Amino acid sequence: MKNLRRVGLGVGVGVLSLAIAAPSASAHDSFGQATLTGWAMLPAATFVSASDPSGALLGGTPSNGITPPFDDQPVQGFSGIVKNGDGTFDVISDNGYGNKANSGDFVLRIHKVYPDYAKKTVDVVGGINLTDPNGFVSWPLTRKDRVLTGADFDIESIQRVADGTYWIGDEFGPYLLHFDRAGRLLQAPIPLPGVRAPENPEGNPNLNSSKGFEGLAQSPDGRRLYGLLEGTVAGDPAGALRFNEFDLAKQQYTGKIYTYQLDDPNNSIGDAIAVDDDRFLVIERDNGQGATAKFKKIIMADKRDRNHDGKMDKTVVADLMNLADPHHLGGTANVFTFPFQTIEDVVILDDRTLGVVNDNNFPFSSGRTPGQPDNDEFITIRLTDNLHADKRFLH
Repeated sequence: MKNLRRVGLGVGVGVLSLAIAAPSASAHDSFGQATLTGWAMLPAATFVSASDPSGALLGGTPSNGITPPFDDQPVQGFSGIVKNGDGTFDVISDNGYGNKANSGDFVLRIHKVYPDYAKKTVDVVGGINLTDPNGFVSWPLTRKDRVLTGADFDIESIQRVADGTYWIGDEFGPYLLHFDRAGRLLQAPIPLPGVRAPENPEGNPNLNSSKGFEGLAQSPDGRRLYGLLEGTVAGDPAGALRFNEFDLAKQQYTGKIYTYQLDDPNNSIGDAIAVDDDRFLVIERDNGQGATAKFKKIIMADKRDRNHDGKMDKTVVADLMNLADPHHLGGTANVFTFPFQTIEDVVILDDRTLGVVNDNNFPFSSGRTPGQPDNDEFITIRLTDNLHADKRFLH
Protein backbone atom coordinates (compact mmCIF):
# COMPACT_ATOMS: atom_id res chain seq x y z
CA MET A 1 0.00 0.00 0.00
CA LYS A 2 1.21 3.52 -0.77
CA ASN A 3 0.98 6.86 1.00
CA LEU A 4 0.26 5.35 4.41
CA ARG A 5 0.84 7.68 7.31
CA ARG A 6 2.64 6.07 10.26
CA VAL A 7 2.60 7.41 13.77
CA GLY A 8 4.56 6.72 16.91
CA LEU A 9 3.67 4.91 19.48
CA GLY A 10 -31.11 8.60 41.48
CA VAL A 11 -33.80 7.44 42.76
CA GLY A 12 -36.25 9.07 40.40
CA VAL A 13 -39.21 8.56 38.17
CA GLY A 14 -38.25 6.12 35.47
CA VAL A 15 -36.37 3.75 37.75
CA LEU A 16 -37.02 0.19 36.65
CA SER A 17 -39.66 1.57 34.33
CA LEU A 18 -39.14 -0.91 31.55
CA ALA A 19 -42.70 -2.15 31.16
CA ILE A 20 -43.71 1.13 29.56
CA ALA A 21 -46.05 1.72 26.70
CA ALA A 22 -44.82 1.21 23.17
CA PRO A 23 -42.91 4.22 21.76
CA SER A 24 -44.89 6.98 20.15
CA ALA A 25 -43.91 10.10 18.27
CA SER A 26 -43.58 13.21 20.37
CA ALA A 27 -42.34 16.75 19.87
CA HIS A 28 -38.97 17.54 21.43
CA ASP A 29 -37.71 20.88 22.65
CA SER A 30 -34.52 21.83 20.88
CA PHE A 31 -31.69 24.31 20.72
CA GLY A 32 -31.15 26.31 17.54
CA GLN A 33 -28.74 25.51 14.72
CA ALA A 34 -25.28 24.77 16.08
CA THR A 35 -22.21 26.23 14.36
CA LEU A 36 -19.05 24.47 13.22
CA THR A 37 -16.08 26.15 14.96
CA GLY A 38 -13.27 23.70 14.27
CA TRP A 39 -12.41 20.88 11.88
CA ALA A 40 -9.38 18.57 11.85
CA MET A 41 -8.72 15.23 10.23
CA LEU A 42 -6.70 12.07 10.81
CA PRO A 43 -6.18 10.24 7.49
CA ALA A 44 -7.96 6.90 7.23
CA ALA A 45 -4.76 5.01 6.40
CA THR A 46 -2.91 5.91 9.60
CA PHE A 47 -1.03 3.07 11.30
CA VAL A 48 0.70 2.42 14.61
CA SER A 49 4.43 2.29 13.88
CA ALA A 50 6.16 -1.05 14.49
CA SER A 51 2.95 -2.72 15.63
CA ASP A 52 1.86 -6.25 14.79
CA PRO A 53 0.36 -7.07 11.39
CA SER A 54 -3.42 -6.84 11.32
CA GLY A 55 -6.41 -7.58 9.12
CA ALA A 56 -5.46 -11.12 8.08
CA LEU A 57 -8.93 -12.39 8.95
CA LEU A 58 -10.60 -10.04 6.46
CA GLY A 59 -9.83 -12.43 3.62
CA GLY A 60 -7.87 -10.02 1.43
CA THR A 61 -11.03 -8.50 -0.02
CA PRO A 62 -10.59 -4.84 -1.08
CA SER A 63 -12.91 -2.26 0.46
CA ASN A 64 -13.03 1.37 -0.67
CA GLY A 65 -9.71 0.90 -2.47
CA ILE A 66 -7.96 -0.55 0.59
CA THR A 67 -6.75 -4.16 0.50
CA PRO A 68 -5.98 -6.02 3.75
CA PRO A 69 -4.01 -7.41 5.47
CA PHE A 70 -1.86 -4.58 6.82
CA ASP A 71 1.79 -4.59 7.87
CA ASP A 72 0.86 -2.60 10.99
CA GLN A 73 -2.31 -2.00 12.95
CA PRO A 74 -4.56 0.85 11.81
CA VAL A 75 -5.41 3.73 14.13
CA GLN A 76 -9.17 3.68 13.68
CA GLY A 77 -12.60 2.95 15.08
CA PHE A 78 -12.70 5.75 17.66
CA SER A 79 -15.58 4.85 19.95
CA GLY A 80 -14.93 6.77 23.17
CA ILE A 81 -13.10 9.93 24.20
CA VAL A 82 -11.65 11.47 27.37
CA LYS A 83 -10.46 15.10 27.66
CA ASN A 84 -6.96 15.47 29.09
CA GLY A 85 -7.09 19.23 29.70
CA ASP A 86 -3.96 20.05 27.69
CA GLY A 87 -5.42 19.96 24.19
CA THR A 88 -4.97 16.20 23.89
CA PHE A 89 -7.57 13.47 24.19
CA ASP A 90 -7.52 9.77 25.01
CA VAL A 91 -9.58 7.82 22.48
CA ILE A 92 -10.27 4.11 22.28
CA SER A 93 -10.30 1.94 19.20
CA ASP A 94 -13.19 -0.53 19.29
CA ASN A 95 -12.97 -4.24 18.49
CA GLY A 96 -11.35 -3.59 15.12
CA TYR A 97 -13.09 -4.86 12.02
CA GLY A 98 -16.66 -5.31 13.15
CA ASN A 99 -17.04 -8.64 14.92
CA LYS A 100 -15.42 -11.28 17.09
CA ALA A 101 -14.55 -13.58 14.18
CA ASN A 102 -12.51 -11.11 12.13
CA SER A 103 -10.75 -9.05 14.81
CA GLY A 104 -8.44 -11.51 16.57
CA ASP A 105 -5.35 -9.67 15.27
CA PHE A 106 -6.59 -6.21 16.22
CA VAL A 107 -5.07 -5.12 19.57
CA LEU A 108 -7.35 -3.12 21.85
CA ARG A 109 -5.72 0.22 22.51
CA ILE A 110 -6.10 3.69 24.01
CA HIS A 111 -4.55 6.31 21.72
CA LYS A 112 -3.51 9.79 22.77
CA VAL A 113 -4.30 12.31 20.04
CA TYR A 114 -3.83 16.04 19.50
CA PRO A 115 -6.19 17.81 17.08
CA ASP A 116 -4.72 21.05 15.70
CA TYR A 117 -7.69 23.00 14.40
CA ALA A 118 -5.51 25.78 12.99
CA LYS A 119 -3.67 23.29 10.79
CA LYS A 120 -6.72 21.02 10.42
CA THR A 121 -4.60 18.01 11.34
CA VAL A 122 -4.64 15.38 14.08
CA ASP A 123 -1.45 13.90 15.51
CA VAL A 124 -1.27 10.60 17.36
CA VAL A 125 1.21 11.36 20.13
CA GLY A 126 1.10 8.16 22.18
CA GLY A 127 -0.97 5.25 23.34
CA ILE A 128 -1.15 2.06 25.39
CA ASN A 129 -2.29 -1.48 24.67
CA LEU A 130 -4.92 -3.08 26.90
CA THR A 131 -3.73 -6.26 28.61
CA ASP A 132 -4.68 -8.83 31.26
CA PRO A 133 -1.30 -9.90 32.69
CA ASN A 134 -2.78 -11.08 36.00
CA GLY A 135 -5.35 -13.42 34.50
CA PHE A 136 -8.56 -11.73 35.61
CA VAL A 137 -10.36 -12.94 32.47
CA SER A 138 -11.38 -16.50 33.30
CA TRP A 139 -12.00 -17.72 29.75
CA PRO A 140 -9.32 -18.29 27.07
CA LEU A 141 -7.94 -15.18 25.39
CA THR A 142 -6.84 -14.97 21.77
CA ARG A 143 -3.21 -14.21 22.54
CA LYS A 144 -1.02 -16.20 24.92
CA ASP A 145 0.72 -13.02 26.07
CA ARG A 146 -2.70 -11.82 27.31
CA VAL A 147 -2.72 -8.70 25.17
CA LEU A 148 -6.41 -8.08 24.56
CA THR A 149 -7.85 -8.13 21.05
CA GLY A 150 -11.11 -7.47 19.28
CA ALA A 151 -11.93 -11.16 19.55
CA ASP A 152 -11.87 -10.85 23.35
CA PHE A 153 -13.88 -7.66 23.92
CA ASP A 154 -15.65 -5.00 21.89
CA ILE A 155 -14.85 -1.79 23.76
CA GLU A 156 -17.11 1.16 22.92
CA SER A 157 -17.07 3.68 25.79
CA ILE A 158 -14.61 5.05 28.33
CA GLN A 159 -14.31 7.14 31.49
CA ARG A 160 -11.22 8.06 33.48
CA VAL A 161 -11.81 8.41 37.24
CA ALA A 162 -10.04 10.45 39.90
CA ASP A 163 -7.27 7.93 40.56
CA GLY A 164 -6.28 7.95 36.89
CA THR A 165 -7.65 4.50 36.12
CA TYR A 166 -9.99 3.83 33.23
CA TRP A 167 -13.43 2.24 33.16
CA ILE A 168 -14.40 0.91 29.75
CA GLY A 169 -17.75 -0.35 28.51
CA ASP A 170 -17.80 -3.55 26.43
CA GLU A 171 -20.43 -5.01 24.12
CA PHE A 172 -19.56 -8.72 24.20
CA GLY A 173 -20.71 -9.21 27.79
CA PRO A 174 -21.78 -6.60 28.19
CA TYR A 175 -19.06 -5.96 30.78
CA LEU A 176 -17.49 -3.08 32.64
CA LEU A 177 -13.70 -3.33 32.43
CA HIS A 178 -11.34 -1.57 34.85
CA PHE A 179 -7.79 -0.76 33.71
CA ASP A 180 -4.85 1.01 35.32
CA ARG A 181 -2.96 3.88 33.69
CA ALA A 182 -0.75 1.42 31.83
CA GLY A 183 -3.72 -0.44 30.36
CA ARG A 184 -3.55 -3.47 32.67
CA LEU A 185 -6.85 -5.02 33.72
CA LEU A 186 -7.35 -4.52 37.46
CA GLN A 187 -10.17 -6.96 38.19
CA ALA A 188 -12.46 -9.50 36.61
CA PRO A 189 -14.90 -8.17 34.00
CA ILE A 190 -18.12 -7.05 35.70
CA PRO A 191 -21.25 -8.39 33.94
CA LEU A 192 -24.57 -6.55 33.75
CA PRO A 193 -27.08 -8.61 35.77
CA GLY A 194 -29.82 -10.14 33.67
CA VAL A 195 -28.36 -9.07 30.32
CA ARG A 196 -26.22 -11.20 28.01
CA ALA A 197 -24.99 -10.67 24.47
CA PRO A 198 -24.47 -13.60 22.05
CA GLU A 199 -20.71 -13.43 22.69
CA ASN A 200 -21.16 -13.84 26.45
CA PRO A 201 -19.68 -17.21 27.49
CA GLU A 202 -22.60 -17.80 29.89
CA GLY A 203 -24.97 -18.23 26.95
CA ASN A 204 -28.74 -17.61 26.81
CA PRO A 205 -28.44 -14.17 25.17
CA ASN A 206 -31.24 -11.62 25.42
CA LEU A 207 -29.43 -8.76 23.68
CA ASN A 208 -28.38 -8.61 20.03
CA SER A 209 -24.73 -8.63 19.03
CA SER A 210 -22.92 -5.25 19.11
CA LYS A 211 -25.66 -3.74 21.28
CA GLY A 212 -23.91 -3.56 24.65
CA PHE A 213 -22.39 -0.56 26.46
CA GLU A 214 -22.09 2.02 23.70
CA GLY A 215 -22.21 4.90 26.18
CA LEU A 216 -20.56 5.28 29.59
CA ALA A 217 -21.08 8.40 31.69
CA GLN A 218 -19.58 9.43 35.02
CA SER A 219 -21.40 11.44 37.69
CA PRO A 220 -19.86 14.83 38.57
CA ASP A 221 -18.76 13.59 42.00
CA GLY A 222 -17.08 10.55 40.44
CA ARG A 223 -19.07 8.10 42.55
CA ARG A 224 -21.27 6.54 39.86
CA LEU A 225 -21.09 5.33 36.31
CA TYR A 226 -24.04 5.08 33.94
CA GLY A 227 -23.84 2.49 31.17
CA LEU A 228 -26.21 2.97 28.23
CA LEU A 229 -26.95 -0.08 26.12
CA GLU A 230 -27.10 0.42 22.36
CA GLY A 231 -29.80 -2.20 21.91
CA THR A 232 -33.11 -3.19 23.45
CA VAL A 233 -33.14 -6.13 25.84
CA ALA A 234 -35.56 -8.88 24.79
CA GLY A 235 -38.98 -8.25 26.32
CA ASP A 236 -38.52 -4.48 26.63
CA PRO A 237 -40.53 -2.11 24.39
CA ALA A 238 -39.08 -1.51 20.94
CA GLY A 239 -36.42 1.18 21.01
CA ALA A 240 -36.26 1.35 24.82
CA LEU A 241 -32.65 1.34 25.99
CA ARG A 242 -31.57 0.63 29.55
CA PHE A 243 -29.39 3.23 31.28
CA ASN A 244 -27.82 1.37 34.22
CA GLU A 245 -26.39 3.01 37.35
CA PHE A 246 -23.19 1.55 38.85
CA ASP A 247 -21.73 2.42 42.28
CA LEU A 248 -17.94 2.67 42.02
CA ALA A 249 -17.26 2.40 45.76
CA LYS A 250 -19.40 -0.72 46.18
CA GLN A 251 -18.34 -2.11 42.79
CA GLN A 252 -21.89 -3.11 41.96
CA TYR A 253 -24.98 -1.98 40.11
CA THR A 254 -27.43 -0.05 42.24
CA GLY A 255 -30.55 -1.48 40.59
CA LYS A 256 -31.56 1.94 39.26
CA ILE A 257 -32.36 1.69 35.58
CA TYR A 258 -33.54 4.62 33.47
CA THR A 259 -35.11 4.32 30.04
CA TYR A 260 -33.77 6.17 27.01
CA GLN A 261 -36.33 5.91 24.20
CA LEU A 262 -35.01 6.07 20.64
CA ASP A 263 -36.86 8.34 18.22
CA ASP A 264 -37.03 5.35 15.88
CA PRO A 265 -36.51 1.75 17.05
CA ASN A 266 -34.16 1.31 14.07
CA ASN A 267 -31.85 4.06 15.37
CA SER A 268 -28.80 3.44 17.54
CA ILE A 269 -26.85 5.46 20.06
CA GLY A 270 -23.19 6.34 19.61
CA ASP A 271 -22.12 7.76 22.96
CA ALA A 272 -23.43 9.07 26.29
CA ILE A 273 -21.73 11.45 28.73
CA ALA A 274 -22.97 13.33 31.79
CA VAL A 275 -23.77 17.05 31.91
CA ASP A 276 -24.65 17.07 35.62
CA ASP A 277 -26.27 14.74 38.16
CA ASP A 278 -29.44 14.36 36.08
CA ARG A 279 -28.70 15.23 32.45
CA PHE A 280 -26.69 13.44 29.80
CA LEU A 281 -25.64 14.09 26.21
CA VAL A 282 -26.48 11.16 23.94
CA ILE A 283 -25.57 10.74 20.28
CA GLU A 284 -28.53 9.17 18.50
CA ARG A 285 -28.16 8.18 14.86
CA ASP A 286 -29.67 6.26 12.00
CA ASN A 287 -27.70 3.62 10.10
CA GLY A 288 -27.23 5.68 6.94
CA GLN A 289 -24.09 7.24 5.55
CA GLY A 290 -23.49 9.78 2.83
CA ALA A 291 -26.67 10.43 0.86
CA THR A 292 -28.69 8.05 3.06
CA ALA A 293 -27.69 9.73 6.35
CA LYS A 294 -30.67 11.63 7.76
CA PHE A 295 -30.75 11.43 11.57
CA LYS A 296 -27.51 12.25 13.40
CA LYS A 297 -28.28 14.25 16.54
CA ILE A 298 -26.89 15.08 19.96
CA ILE A 299 -29.69 14.92 22.50
CA MET A 300 -29.91 16.05 26.10
CA ALA A 301 -31.55 13.26 28.11
CA ASP A 302 -32.87 14.03 31.60
CA LYS A 303 -33.41 11.13 33.99
CA ARG A 304 -35.85 13.12 36.17
CA ASP A 305 -38.64 12.25 33.71
CA ARG A 306 -40.67 15.42 34.17
CA ASN A 307 -43.24 14.13 31.69
CA HIS A 308 -43.96 11.18 33.99
CA ASP A 309 -44.04 8.77 31.05
CA GLY A 310 -41.35 6.41 32.35
CA LYS A 311 -38.75 7.69 29.86
CA MET A 312 -35.93 10.17 30.03
CA ASP A 313 -36.91 13.61 28.73
CA LYS A 314 -35.18 14.55 25.47
CA THR A 315 -33.98 17.88 24.07
CA VAL A 316 -32.06 18.15 20.79
CA VAL A 317 -28.97 20.31 21.31
CA ALA A 318 -27.37 19.81 17.87
CA ASP A 319 -28.34 18.35 14.51
CA LEU A 320 -25.07 17.06 13.05
CA MET A 321 -26.62 17.02 9.58
CA ASN A 322 -27.34 20.76 9.76
CA LEU A 323 -24.44 22.72 11.22
CA ALA A 324 -23.89 26.33 10.22
CA ASP A 325 -20.46 26.87 8.65
CA PRO A 326 -20.23 30.60 7.92
CA HIS A 327 -16.42 30.52 7.77
CA HIS A 328 -16.33 27.44 5.52
CA LEU A 329 -14.13 25.48 7.90
CA GLY A 330 -15.40 22.14 6.62
CA GLY A 331 -15.86 22.94 2.94
CA THR A 332 -17.31 25.57 0.63
CA ALA A 333 -20.96 25.31 1.68
CA ASN A 334 -22.66 27.41 4.35
CA VAL A 335 -24.06 24.24 5.93
CA PHE A 336 -21.77 21.45 7.12
CA THR A 337 -22.98 17.88 7.53
CA PHE A 338 -21.46 14.97 9.44
CA PRO A 339 -22.88 12.14 7.29
CA PHE A 340 -21.08 9.18 8.84
CA GLN A 341 -22.71 5.87 9.63
CA THR A 342 -21.23 5.74 13.13
CA ILE A 343 -20.57 8.88 15.20
CA GLU A 344 -19.40 7.63 18.57
CA ASP A 345 -17.56 10.37 20.47
CA VAL A 346 -18.81 13.51 22.19
CA VAL A 347 -16.99 15.58 24.82
CA ILE A 348 -17.81 18.85 26.59
CA LEU A 349 -15.14 21.49 25.88
CA ASP A 350 -16.90 24.44 27.51
CA ASP A 351 -20.46 25.26 28.46
CA ARG A 352 -21.47 25.93 24.84
CA THR A 353 -18.88 23.97 22.88
CA LEU A 354 -18.74 20.24 22.15
CA GLY A 355 -16.14 18.08 20.48
CA VAL A 356 -17.45 15.32 18.20
CA VAL A 357 -15.58 12.52 16.40
CA ASN A 358 -16.76 9.82 14.00
CA ASP A 359 -15.89 6.13 14.07
CA ASN A 360 -14.58 5.50 10.55
CA ASN A 361 -14.86 1.67 10.65
CA PHE A 362 -11.70 1.49 8.54
CA PRO A 363 -11.71 0.51 5.77
CA PHE A 364 -15.43 -0.08 5.38
CA SER A 365 -17.29 3.23 5.86
CA SER A 366 -17.44 5.84 3.09
CA GLY A 367 -19.89 8.48 4.28
CA ARG A 368 -17.87 11.51 3.23
CA THR A 369 -16.81 10.43 -0.27
CA PRO A 370 -18.30 7.32 -1.97
CA GLY A 371 -15.64 4.75 -2.76
CA GLN A 372 -13.07 6.24 -0.39
CA PRO A 373 -12.50 5.15 3.22
CA ASP A 374 -13.64 7.70 5.77
CA ASN A 375 -11.04 9.66 7.67
CA ASP A 376 -11.41 10.32 11.38
CA GLU A 377 -12.83 13.83 11.57
CA PHE A 378 -12.57 15.84 14.79
CA ILE A 379 -14.99 18.75 14.90
CA THR A 380 -15.97 21.37 17.46
CA ILE A 381 -19.45 22.86 17.47
CA ARG A 382 -20.87 25.92 19.21
CA LEU A 383 -24.35 25.51 20.65
CA THR A 384 -26.96 28.27 20.61
CA ASP A 385 -27.58 27.88 24.34
CA ASN A 386 -25.53 27.14 27.42
CA LEU A 387 -25.59 23.60 28.75
CA HIS A 388 -25.41 24.83 32.36
CA ALA A 389 -23.13 21.86 32.94
CA ASP A 390 -21.71 20.96 36.31
CA LYS A 391 -18.54 23.05 36.69
CA ARG A 392 -16.51 19.94 37.42
CA PHE A 393 -16.94 18.97 33.76
CA LEU A 394 -15.68 22.32 32.46
CA HIS A 395 -12.03 22.09 33.51
